[in-house]
Amino acid sequence: MGVQSHMIIVGLLMLLSWATTIAAIVDCNTVTELISACSTFITYGSPDPYPGSPCCDAVTNLDVIADSIDNRRSVCGCIMGLIATYNRNATGIATLPGLCGVSLGFTIGPRTDCHLYISFTLSLKY
Repeated sequence: MGVQSHMIIVGLLMLLSWATTIAAIVDCNTVTELISACSTFITYGSPDPYPGSPCCDAVTNLDVIADSIDNRRSVCGCIMGLIATYNRNATGIATLPGLCGVSLGFTIGPRTDCHLYISFTLSLKY
């Protein structure tokens, strides 16, 4: 193989890794769909979700898909968007990780800055 062939292969590998990184960012529709498993609790405040319930399984899945800094920022931003949209249900959304025993790596609250907080938290965690 010549130098040109190696350069083409390296270029293709770089392109594929870039495409994988872009595709890895979590879509807010996915977050909304997972949170919707908790709609009864979010809307009415009861029954409390518990580990192993469909709601808590969904919250656990949020933690699983938030497997990188970018994905965690995306999940955080999506949750903050849900809180902004459904403001009167903000407390219900914010308490889900604690009730389910899941740490999403960020605090759900009105002052959460998903970009600054996530970077600092994950750099300490890893």
